[in-house]
This record gives sequence, structure tokens and C-alpha cells, in this order.
Amino acid sequence: MQTTDQEAPAPTPRQLALLSIPALVIGIITALMLWALEAVAGVIEDAVWTTLPDALGIDPSGWWIVAVLTTTGLLVGVCLQFIPGHGGPDSATTELFEPPLKLRTLPSIAIVTVLGLAGGVSLGPENPIIAINVSLAVALLARFVPRVPPRLAMLMAAAGTIGALFGTPVGAALLFTGALAAVRGGGSLWDKLFLPLASAAAGSGTMHVLGVPPLSFTVPPSTVDALDVVIGVAVACAAVLVGLLGVIALPVVHRAFHALRSPILIAGLGGLVLGVLGFIGGPITLFKGLDQMGELLANPDDYSPGDLVLIVVVKLVALVVAASAAFRGGRVFPATFIGVAIGVLASAVIPGLPLGLAVAAALIGMLLVATRDGWLSLFMAAGVSGDIGLLPWLCVIILPAWLLVTRAPEFRIVPKAEQPAVEQRS
Repeated sequence: MQTTDQEAPAPTPRQLALLSIPALVIGIITALMLWALEAVAGVIEDAVWTTLPDALGIDPSGWWIVAVLTTTGLLVGVCLQFIPGHGGPDSATTELFEPPLKLRTLPSIAIVTVLGLAGGVSLGPENPIIAINVSLAVALLARFVPRVPPRLAMLMAAAGTIGALFGTPVGAALLFTGALAAVRGGGSLWDKLFLPLASAAAGSGTMHVLGVPPLSFTVPPSTVDALDVVIGVAVACAAVLVGLLGVIALPVVHRAFHALRSPILIAGLGGLVLGVLGFIGGPITLFKGLDQMGELLANPDDYSPGDLVLIVVVKLVALVVAASAAFRGGRVFPATFIGVAIGVLASAVIPGLPLGLAVAAALIGMLLVATRDGWLSLFMAAGVSGDIGLLPWLCVIILPAWLLVTRAPEFRIVPKAEQPAVEQRS
């Protein structure tokens, strides 16, 4: 790639080597922040869902689910109403990567995110923890390494967090490939990926050192023929249609909750609705869905097709309600769980369809809706199925699914300030 007078020169190997030091440090810090957030949430979760019910002699299901989630909603609402920072921006309106926030906002984001994770809310930690890490990285590098541009600091922090969330730098590299390819400036794509990839590697490595490899499932290897690929396309497209139901419902449900105006009422009612949904769907439909994916994939025969339909419907509704009712969190992990459940259902009702292919195809469809990113969808599908041999077929399966989502609305509430730009693109 030749540079022009409008482009910055390509970075030299020495510059990349020197800047890799703050990149590695940022990656380690982002992983530690994620680990700390989830560790605190885990302690509270264990106390609320195990220790306390055991001490009281209560079954932590049924009405206990309703009580805990309603209480969680009320606590989140109180925090949004009274804590400085008010929990940051509404997660229903945010994408994975947003501009840095003021530091005084970050404690409130961390508090409401921990409450949601511990209380069983159907949202993941990805949006809030990326916002926290990006904001911290920009502030720290501006203070101690001012020669690092804020945009580069944002990229390194976001990449480090993605690497920590998924337990591998590959997901971050794929996720940033499209964005960085369009950035003006000298050097190859790998020159631009070098520092974010270094940060992602440090983040994922730190999580492994801490003993937290997030994506680790056992799925039987798939033997695939041409008919399976055709069925896989149908499964992916069906998952897209399921996800689009959530897209259609989100603005309607969001308006209904926010008509209450008071954060306490919004989150409190949201918690009550989530509790009722959890009562209906059972404990497997609670939380962000990572551990619950493991349960589904480890024992797929324990669930009848009717059970799986109920799980998919309840989890999708819970995701829409949680995103609409002022809780803070991301949609990627719950959407991944829904995709896995759709895949297990497809494998159960379609004779001979390999479980790994069914899960991977459904994941592609659901994650295309949730993220609008083909690379991340392929990565998660291959990562969860654990079968690299499926990749050629998944690259075929993703194409019709992408055509279904490419002009569909995003799975978020687009702020009014962005709507004209969205309309121009469509």
C-alpha cells in the first residue's frame, strides 16, 4: 500500500516494538479489571443463590428467582437514580465500542453491572467492561504516555478486553480487521493490527493465567455432507429470523419501560418481569449464559424439543426486557446462548444433523443479528463448536444469513442523533 501526502507514514518496527510495551500493560490491566468485576459478582452470586438459600432451607428456584431478580432491579434502579454517574449510558443504545466516558462515571457503571451479573439478569459484561477499560486506558496513557493517541489507546483497551472476554486474541484480531482496514494511514493492515493484537494477547493470556478460559466446551466432531450444509443454511436463516423478532420488539419494550420515567420503577418492574421469566424457564435461562451453554452442550439429551423451544423463547424475551429496563450489560453472550439453544433444538428435531454443525450454524445467524459482524460470528461459531473442520462449510452458511441481516435494523436503540446517518446508509 502506497502512502499519499494525506496519510501518516507507516510505523517503523522500532516504533511498534516500543509501543507494544504500553499495549501489553493495557491488555493485562483490562483482563484484571474484567476478572475483578466478575469475581466480585461471583462472590455475591454465590451468597445470593447458594449460601443464603441453604442457610434458610429454601430451594433457590421458583419464587426465589422472582424475589432475587425483583430485588436486583430495585437496587439497580436506586443506583441509577442516586449514585453519581447514574450507571453511564443506557446499554440498549450502545455498541461494543463507544467513546471514552468521564472517570467519575465508571464506579456507577461497575456497581450496576455487578448487581446485574450477580442477580441473574440476562446480559453479559462486555459493553460495560469495555467502556470502563477504554475510559481508564485513555486517561492513564494521556497522563503517563501522552505520545499515544487517544484513538490508539481506545483500540488497545477494547482489543485487550475482547481478548480477555473470549480467552483468545484471535477474536479481537478478527473483530478489528474490518474497522482498521478502512483507517487511513501508511503501513499494512498488520501494522495497524499489531498493537491491538498485542493488547488482546496480553488480555487473553492473563485470563488463562488466572484460570478463566471462557470458551471451553466439548462438542462431538461433525461429519458433514452436502445435505447437512443445506440444512445448516436453513438453521442459520431460522436463527436470524428468531433474532430479528428481538430486534422488532426491543424499541417497543424499551419505550414501554421508559414511559415510567423513574429509574427505580423501570428497573424494579424489569426485575420483576425477569423473575417471572426465570420462574417459567428455569435457572438455565438466567445470567449471561456462558455456564448455561456448557450445561446445554454437555447434556443435550436432557432437554426435549419442547423444553428447548421454551428456553429459546424465554431467553430471547429476557434479553429484550433486560436491555430495555435500564440494566447495564452486553447482548453478545446472551445471544450466543440463544444460538446454542437453537442449534441443540435443530439437532434434536432434524434426524442425522450433527450437533456441532447445528450449533455453529445457529450461532452464526443469532450473532449476525446481535453484532452485525461476520468475523465475530464465524469465530464464535468455530470456537463454541470446537471443530476447525467446519470452517469451510460455515463460510458458505454465513452468506445467505448475512443477506437477511445486512439491511435489517440493529439490535439496539439508535439514538436520535445517529438516525439521519443510519437513514443515509440504508
